[in-house]
Amino acid sequence: MADAMQRLRNSLQNAPVIWKGDYPYFIHPLTDGVPRLDPEVLSAVTELCLEAINWQNVDLILGIEAMGLPLTAPLSINSGKPLVVIRKRQYGLEGEVKIDQSTGYSKGEMFLNDINAGERVVIVDDVLSTGGTIRAIIKGIEKTGAKIMHIITVVEKGPGLKALQQEYPNIKIESLVRLEMDGAKIVLLD
Repeated sequence: MADAMQRLRNSLQNAPVIWKGDYPYFIHPLTDGVPRLDPEVLSAVTELCLEAINWQNVDLILGIEAMGLPLTAPLSINSGKPLVVIRKRQYGLEGEVKIDQSTGYSKGEMFLNDINAGERVVIVDDVLSTGGTIRAIIKGIEKTGAKIMHIITVVEKGPGLKALQQEYPNIKIESLVRLEMDGAKIVLLD
């Protein structure tokens, strides 16, 4: 487990940083899809998530388009739990739930399909900053009658995770790694 965490931390520490206006932005294959994803890093995240989640209390894994796809597929294979991906495109399937998403970075719509009342869900996300996306997803899942058991994000950056923990004390919400930006430098916390 310590080796997996070290592989993840090393990959984040060495991630390139670009500037978007006055904002330093780290680029990592688990959060952006570029540069190329080292399978050892994906394997580390899979191992850490498999260990952190109580799979006996989970019926369904929920990933978020787009980076939720590579994060959740190996978890589905290893846990034997089915996978649903929240999409940014509407399909019009029966029971589809529209989610209005607003974060500190973007606005848009997402669509939730094939989640049933009573199902126990784990959400796996790449980065949690402001918490806006996860907050919207929680509200969308509540509309389905399913129950969120656990939310796990690879990277925690900013105050969003702590705010969500206070707002939703009955949901286990955690990150694998906390970081902050100090100019163009990535500072790993914990």
